[in-house]
Amino acid sequence: MSKYCGPRFRIIRRLGKLIAFSKKEQLKHTTRPGQHGANRVKLTQFAYRLIEKQKLRFYYGLSEKQLIRYVKSARKIKGSTGIVLLQNLEIRLDNVVYRLGWRQTLPASRQLVNHGHILVNKKCVKIPSFSCRPNQIITVQNVRNIRELVKKSLRSNIESPSYLSVNEDNLSAVVKQWAGRHDICINLKELLVIEYYSNRILLN
Repeated sequence: MSKYCGPRFRIIRRLGKLIAFSKKEQLKHTTRPGQHGANRVKLTQFAYRLIEKQKLRFYYGLSEKQLIRYVKSARKIKGSTGIVLLQNLEIRLDNVVYRLGWRQTLPASRQLVNHGHILVNKKCVKIPSFSCRPNQIITVQNVRNIRELVKKSLRSNIESPSYLSVNEDNLSAVVKQWAGRHDICINLKELLVIEYYSNRILLN
């Protein structure tokens, strides 16, 4: 995917708090970025949908093309398309590493996976978008400095979701089940994301 390398606070000021996007919490400015950011703007229905879509995209670190693929895949599965979409994104390997508290942000978790420091069922997986499945075992490679780095991140006391079973002593976890909506911590109206794509891209 095309990695976002720009200022993260600018995105947070525009879209609202994205807890996995940056570990810094103190913002110098709370208004929207730009020369006229302090001015009040009446948002259209399209703008509301666009904001929710951008929240989802930046939170999980997806390109537009990737997100479209996830939406199309979710539409083929029985059930609420919005919930299925979030479940598929939540179970990505980079997000699982973040939710376990092994790194403090999702971009840092993605880097840990990219560099081959995460094992799935004792096999090295370097693909951040890898979809974990129930009963799979996630572990950190037995490399001293990497394990020390992960243990240092664990001190931030990120609460693990109920769909993961964690053993902090040996830095391993088991995926127990698919994530429920209550496990997904992003503040998002997923129905607006589905409406955005239904009205613009997926009509055909």
